Amino acid sequence: MKKDIYIFNDGDIRRKDNTIYFETEGKKKYLPIEEIDNIWVFGEITLNKKFINYISEKEICMHFFNYYGYYTGTFYPREHLNSGFVILKQAEFYLDYGKRLTIAKFIIDTAVSNMIVVLKYYKGRGAELEEEIIDIEDKRKLFQNCNTIEEVMAIEGNIRERYYSCFSKIIKNQDFKFIKRSKRPPLDPINALISFGNSMLYTTVLGEIYQTHLDPRIGYLHSTNMRRFTLNLDIAEIFKPIIVDRVIFSLINKNIISLEDFEDDFKKIMMKDKAKKAFIEEYNNKLNSTIKHPGLNVYVSYKRLIRLELYKLQKYLVEDIPFEGFVAKW
Repeated sequence: MKKDIYIFNDGDIRRKDNTIYFETEGKKKYLPIEEIDNIWVFGEITLNKKFINYISEKEICMHFFNYYGYYTGTFYPREHLNSGFVILKQAEFYLDYGKRLTIAKFIIDTAVSNMIVVLKYYKGRGAELEEEIIDIEDKRKLFQNCNTIEEVMAIEGNIRERYYSCFSKIIKNQDFKFIKRSKRPPLDPINALISFGNSMLYTTVLGEIYQTHLDPRIGYLHSTNMRRFTLNLDIAEIFKPIIVDRVIFSLINKNIISLEDFEDDFKKIMMKDKAKKAFIEEYNNKLNSTIKHPGLNVYVSYKRLIRLELYKLQKYLVEDIPFEGFVAKW
């Protein structure tokens, strides 16, 4: 099975015959190219055109994050599976506002369903969340009457605010306080974890889109504009509660990370490398863990579920097969 490679150290990355190697502090580590899925770069590296040509030939995406842990961009090799017909269907469904609205509702309704699944999971483990669950279930009914994507996003924003208010009841470690969502900059460790986790998921979904006929530049919930990619932002909404948020709760409740793993940098909270590495390890454990797929009746990983969600969207666009988003059942 192919795996993702994460680079935190500074150094040089190069092609060497039929492998690539990373050199840091005088040491070289060789990586068989056929075993690599994506490369994630958090350190300062140098590379050359020969290396870029090689990973492009091998259809490997390379994702870059800056010093603060923010996603900055992706080397996205020339598309190798893109279908002109599928792209035309993507554009058709985007330009037809009614069709675009339907997909946006599918995505957000599925995302809210997974929020409720997460809350019920922790309610079953003693957290007092009944009031919040009822409130969110009532609010989700409002989607039926939405006539614009802006209305959908407004309701989703209210639901997510209510959902985030539950974090303080789920998180057992009293050192971690969460009052409200703050993005740029994150004002506390939990917000830093959410922002980092969401960026990781956006990038994971982008890597999965590359393996389909879909074009990542055409999204439905998030407007297709001058921004490079939007479809990955859409699909990530479905998986944020059951992947990113579960990882955060696990890291904190199991005391895998502590407040010492964060630092205050001019009124914004940064994750130290130790926290990033711990997050990535737990995140990969979640992506690679398997569950029994209700429709296929086989065990699949969460990472594979993301690909299957993209296939379902493609079938809806091309074959008009109803799009039913994945809702976790634990």
